[in-house]
Amino acid sequence: QVQLVESGGGLAQAGGSLRLSCAASGRTFSSDDVMGWFRQAPGTDKEFIAAITWDGVTRYYSRPMRGRLSIARDEHENTVYLQMNSLKPEDTAVYYCATGRPSSTTMFLTGNYDTWGQGTQVTVST
Repeated sequence: QVQLVESGGGLAQAGGSLRLSCAASGRTFSSDDVMGWFRQAPGTDKEFIAAITWDGVTRYYSRPMRGRLSIARDEHENTVYLQMNSLKPEDTAVYYCATGRPSSTTMFLTGNYDTWGQGTQVTVST
């Protein structure tokens, strides 16, 4: 059974940085697999922010956050990292990682991911 565990969330000041981690276990991943990051603020739907193919070849970023994010994966550690810079108060949300096999045009849809982590809270203060 695939399991995803996020970590690295917490409290940051506006303009600061955080690095989130998503440790995957339970099976061997291939280049067909994608690891995505989503976030959900109170009262809103989950929002796609970034994704990476498991071979690390292709990365996707949401337009609103492009330029402030960097996604990477450590194949040996089975871990995907999300570096977030220049944080803003509106970045406050629960951040989730998920895995699935979406296409390049469906990367942003939650329904194309079949396994989700429990989420990690990110709070950005002014």
